[in-house]
Amino acid sequence: MSIIYGEQILGEALLTCAERIYAVPGYPINGLAEKTGAELVVNEKVGMEYALGDSLSGRRAAVIVKNVGINACADPLIQATTQGLEMGVVLVAGDDLEAAGSQNAQDSRYYGELAQVPVLEPGPGTCFRSVEEAFRVSEMFSRPAIIRLTPNLLFGEADPDRVNRRNGKGRLADRGLTMKGRAIESERILADMFRWSADSPLNWLTGGEVGVGAEQAGSQVVTVYPPPAAPSVLAHARELGRPFVKEHRFLQPPTGGEIAETMEKRGYYRTFCQKCPFKGLFDLLKESGIKVIPDAGCSILTLNPPYRIGVASYGLGSAVGVAARSTGVALIGDYAILHSGLGSLIDVYEKEIPLLCIILVNRCMGMTGGQTSYDPLRYLEWADPVMISANDGERLRENIRPVSKPRTVVVTGTCPEERQHETVAY
Repeated sequence: MSIIYGEQILGEALLTCAERIYAVPGYPINGLAEKTGAELVVNEKVGMEYALGDSLSGRRAAVIVKNVGINACADPLIQATTQGLEMGVVLVAGDDLEAAGSQNAQDSRYYGELAQVPVLEPGPGTCFRSVEEAFRVSEMFSRPAIIRLTPNLLFGEADPDRVNRRNGKGRLADRGLTMKGRAIESERILADMFRWSADSPLNWLTGGEVGVGAEQAGSQVVTVYPPPAAPSVLAHARELGRPFVKEHRFLQPPTGGEIAETMEKRGYYRTFCQKCPFKGLFDLLKESGIKVIPDAGCSILTLNPPYRIGVASYGLGSAVGVAARSTGVALIGDYAILHSGLGSLIDVYEKEIPLLCIILVNRCMGMTGGQTSYDPLRYLEWADPVMISANDGERLRENIRPVSKPRTVVVTGTCPEERQHETVAY
């Protein structure tokens, strides 16, 4: 009888539980990426953006990265906790414990605490079940989940613990909440995550030493964040890498109590400056019924009244990648495209994904105080962009429409000297 390795079971589980799988190559996850036929992307942030776009479109998605790669996708990973998602998104992180093929030997589990997302570390007997559970809790808590893997598990013998897929449903953050309200609500959900971890049947807590992941013992922990048991139990944990479980054994769930702030309770919502040059574009998008993925600059205000054309925003430079797998229309500023949006745009053009990328060029960082931004045009020549003045309504109507291949439309305008986002009574 042939030996079954963890890599094989994990690959089978990902293919069963997800519609889309993305990866950036590297040790120790190359084999897992190959076994799943993962789509390679230009960087890890693009992979996470694509996965979030898939989630908005009703598809489960996984992103396979090595430990240092998780750093590159941290922004959309963390943003998703407060913004929510529709279907499960799982970040599969392969930790190179001895830096055999990496710049360092960091421990990916710490991102669970930073992003307030569930972290699972399967052992040889829980590989398949942990993948399905990661997707399930991602949907339950409306945020990504992390699966931490080590070479000992990937290349060691494992059990074929197959289970059936059980689709759940996440939700986007309540549109009526302020950003502060969304943060408060996400922390409330963190308390529910503590209860999930403590009740998880994946953990075997029978006393004595506790094994974590590939480290076996009389007891076994799989849900490593939030901590699943009393500090006295977790004090005897055997784990690979840093002592994450031991260090976090005294963590307590947030007490909560603060009511999530709504725009209605605050009494107003924010929208664009009264003399914003791009209002004609926003009006056109609304009239045409076009839904967009806005970025974290001024375009994020399309989430609010009176437009409500924005679906979700996952951080600076994220609109291109998320939109490519969801609405097909990205709305992004000149600073954001240079900050971290170009990688996604390059990947979109390489794969000829149908995306309308609308770049607002005003040479102004409107959300952070009006600082001057670089002119992106010299860095976009390869995309053969269509240049349109924000005042040219006729050309806007000709070019702002669904596309069958990648298209970049640069809309130029000059912001008013006295820039101040308008506040309107809710």
